[in-house]
Amino acid sequence: MYKAKYKKYKLIFKQPSGTSRGVLTEKITYFINIWNDANPSVIGIGECSVLKGLSIDDRDDYEQFLDNFCKNINEHILDYKNKLSEFPSICFGMETALLDLKNGGKRILFPSAFTEGYEGIPINGLIWMGNVGFMKEQLRKKVEEGYRCIKIKIGGIEFEEELKLLNSLRQQYPENYFEIRLDANGAFNTDEVRERLRRLSKHKIHSIEQPIKQGDWHAMAELCKESPIPIALDEELIGIQTYEEKEKLVSQILPQYIILKPSLLGGLRQCEEWIEIANKYKIGWWITSALESNIGLNAIAQWTFTLKSKLPQGLGTGQLYTNNINSPLLIEDSKLWYMGGEWGTGAIEEQA
Repeated sequence: MYKAKYKKYKLIFKQPSGTSRGVLTEKITYFINIWNDANPSVIGIGECSVLKGLSIDDRDDYEQFLDNFCKNINEHILDYKNKLSEFPSICFGMETALLDLKNGGKRILFPSAFTEGYEGIPINGLIWMGNVGFMKEQLRKKVEEGYRCIKIKIGGIEFEEELKLLNSLRQQYPENYFEIRLDANGAFNTDEVRERLRRLSKHKIHSIEQPIKQGDWHAMAELCKESPIPIALDEELIGIQTYEEKEKLVSQILPQYIILKPSLLGGLRQCEEWIEIANKYKIGWWITSALESNIGLNAIAQWTFTLKSKLPQGLGTGQLYTNNINSPLLIEDSKLWYMGGEWGTGAIEEQA
């Protein structure tokens, strides 16, 4: 017989982190603990990470549902993916907790050269929104740390100020120094987006994530045809459940890239379907964490390494929090490595 419990945990940001949807100072996450009565000392841990205002399972009944699901785990475990279609973050947490349990509860879900410390995963450096001085200071640090791919969140300050920032950046660091990815989080409206993309393109931009809000497939498809900057879909993928729906979205919009966040999309298997479809239509992709703690980040990173992508991934979020779960994950030479120390999961392990 399986047993399961969950643990609610408040992550505290080291500094306020701005997006076009607001400034983040803390984040609630949940850890699923699952074990078998036959060997109760071995506990698999997965993370259920919800983003306020973005996840489709950002619901008032979330914790009540998670509690009931854990209490009745044996009724659900064989068919949990279908039963959790409306709760993608719980599906990801269950999927990874079971993988951890299967592999001995040691947080090694996908043994590889990555988990053995021999190879790292190239990642982009993330620049949060804020005033120009704050953003410039972040850029300076990322350059010093050796990043060759920088992701800058835009849409949170005046557009002219953002252009000045990019112009200053490119004057100091030409295109061959590092590539720039932009993330608009749907901040531009359809009346202004073409002109803004045209002006942004002068700064040699690799790609821009979700320039307009999700939901208008026709407008996004036209934009992908015309944009001088390659477009990456992000929020657009959230809530798309079946393989047929996924292929319909990709074939109608035909973006240059898609960005995959397992906590928002329903887990690793769901993301593998997106990758299969993207490859079919010759569309690029990369993986991004969604502000998980090191538990969720670890699962995503280990899985990402098995995919053998050559692009920098969006997995540099482990240093955001003052009270993250201690882990062997570390960032060095603009890569994520698994070699930095021991797991500190005692505070989040729950048993009957």
